[in-house]
Amino acid sequence: MIELLYWQGCPSHPEAKALLEQVLAELGRDDEIVLTEVTSDAEAERLRFPGSPTIRIDGLDIDAMGANGRPSLTCRIYHLPDGRVSPVPSREQLEVALG
Repeated sequence: MIELLYWQGCPSHPEAKALLEQVLAELGRDDEIVLTEVTSDAEAERLRFPGSPTIRIDGLDIDAMGANGRPSLTCRIYHLPDGRVSPVPSREQLEVALG
């Protein structure tokens, strides 16, 4: 199962969703993406939501380093393989996670 959790206040989730859809198409996969809007701090705690967008595949966050962030309604920072940070994961991170 592929989940994309987001907070409406963060502008990065549409870009992350589009990239995820593109990578799935390139891999020839037609997995459904389950979208979950996180609307409160209590919900963020319950869902272990470290920020928007969060992508999980079969329950595992695609960015293990970022997965341990404090749950809250905030924009997320992804640590890219080349050392940079980004508001969305890299294509490589998605490809590896979808492996």
